[in-house]
Amino acid sequence: MTWEMIYTVIVVFMMMVCLIKEITRPEIIVFVALTCLLGAGVITTEEAIAGFANEGMLTVALLFIVAGTIQKSGLMERTIAKLVRSSDSPRRSLIRLVVPITGVSAFLNNTPIVATLTPIIHKWCQNQNLAPSKFLIPLSYASILGGILTVMGTSTNLVVHGLLLENGMEGYSLFTLAPYSLPACLLGLGYLVTVGFKLLPSYKVSNTYSYEKEKEYLMEMIVEDNYPYLDNPIINKTVEEANLHNLDYVYLIAIIRNEERIYPVNSSTMIKGNDHLIFTGQISKMGELDTRKGLTLSTGTTTNLERFRNGKGRLMEVVLSHQSNLLYQRIRDTDFRTKYDAGVIAIHRNRVHMEGKIGEIVLRPGDTLVLLTGKDFEERLNLSHDFYMVTPVESYPFLNRMSRWKAWGSMLIMALMIFFVSFHLLSMFAAMSIAVVLYLLLRIISIEEAKSFIQPNVLLLIASAFGIGEALLKTGAASLISTSLIHVSLPYGEIGVLFFLSFITVVFTEIITNNAAAVFMFPIALEAANQLQQDPLPFFILITISASASFLSPIGYQTNLIVYHPGGYRFSDYFKVGLPLSLIVIVTTIVTIYWIEF
Repeated sequence: MTWEMIYTVIVVFMMMVCLIKEITRPEIIVFVALTCLLGAGVITTEEAIAGFANEGMLTVALLFIVAGTIQKSGLMERTIAKLVRSSDSPRRSLIRLVVPITGVSAFLNNTPIVATLTPIIHKWCQNQNLAPSKFLIPLSYASILGGILTVMGTSTNLVVHGLLLENGMEGYSLFTLAPYSLPACLLGLGYLVTVGFKLLPSYKVSNTYSYEKEKEYLMEMIVEDNYPYLDNPIINKTVEEANLHNLDYVYLIAIIRNEERIYPVNSSTMIKGNDHLIFTGQISKMGELDTRKGLTLSTGTTTNLERFRNGKGRLMEVVLSHQSNLLYQRIRDTDFRTKYDAGVIAIHRNRVHMEGKIGEIVLRPGDTLVLLTGKDFEERLNLSHDFYMVTPVESYPFLNRMSRWKAWGSMLIMALMIFFVSFHLLSMFAAMSIAVVLYLLLRIISIEEAKSFIQPNVLLLIASAFGIGEALLKTGAASLISTSLIHVSLPYGEIGVLFFLSFITVVFTEIITNNAAAVFMFPIALEAANQLQQDPLPFFILITISASASFLSPIGYQTNLIVYHPGGYRFSDYFKVGLPLSLIVIVTTIVTIYWIEF
């Protein structure tokens, strides 16, 4: 063992630990690991930055724009919603949901599709008195199954495609994966609408936010106006001047003034006599408010947020996205109220209400935020970037519907793009580049919208992971891992090697990200194929499909996280329903690859 190999293994191991513990954003962790390898001279500058110019990574950026444009049209979401609503039984409705979702996800980024359909399906279940838990996990799983059918189905597929090109091999065509993944996809869908449907929990239909729990963290105080005018230290002061802006454990979210409702409240909001101040936080810590001169506890009234629902704003739930700019920051440091015209009432993590001062809570991907929004919330920038919406809204920036001709024009351009790629008339990168240019020239989307669709954090993660994969190959660490893998699995034959390779990829996907799992497993798969003296393509196809086979937990894949809270699921529900599906996908894919290639 050389020092470079030992150092690389240590850096990668520490990176994995940091990713699992979520000490900060994944792309930052991976980039820091890349910098450590570069600084120690394990890889050169050219090798470290090669991923930033990789064709696969750039194609992913274009995919985000194409998918965002199609989602903005709203055609697919409306069509799927109509199919579900027109059915006369829950099982038929499920079939009408998962089949088109699978087909659409083969050509579009599945995350925005699931994010858009989740509140629609949840609302429909409420109206039909059906359990949303019977539909939302299948919505997520079907979108994942569709993503493994084509090279543009997920960003992971395009990442491996770029790695193939970088290593001097022929990249994937549009349907390279289909012969190997289609049997697994069909069996998986069959499982979801039969055995899986029975295994899914049937949790009662309810609003995603329970108003019965408001009393646990809402308190109403009245600004006394029976003092002489100048004696009340709060009247005619701003929230900040009255020292009500940064309180311990409590958070001023709204003011009721006669018939007027003021929310969200910011530091410059003026306080008047007889104002009713609505605080959220820990009731046990709110006693200090009652001791403040000029404030008295409201009695004889019921404090609840229904009083605000018919005003200019609304009560909403959002899930913090994986690419949000708010991740790993305290709410108080984000200027949340000013930035989004919304106040945070409560935060749930893994379906557990987060205690403590809301402003001090460090946000993580998948956190569910209960918001009391102002009239301008839906017009704020980056909503689709920062949040997955889990309560129905009529419109917000990335769903401001196009005109009819633009909507159908965007679909036609995408169809032509698929046609040219399918018949090898254009490369994936060239076809997507032309599609994006046409979207811009025809003013179907603006340049600002195109930029907002791109997810720079995902691109940084992918590009950084490329350099780490190169370090694993260059130092021989990948060869060492592959040798150990083959030593353990070879007694079971080549199919045993494929199984262990797939199993490790699935585990990586569940604990880190699917893109990173694919990049890290690429050099290991390459060395395994070389040591077995086999064509490496089947090994790459296996890790590509396995990297997207994330069915065991809500945190392994974005779409699983989106439906977690709206479905009222427990962590164990994913494992119970997802384990058989994972085995179906893994075993079917391995058998298909072995039958075709070996």
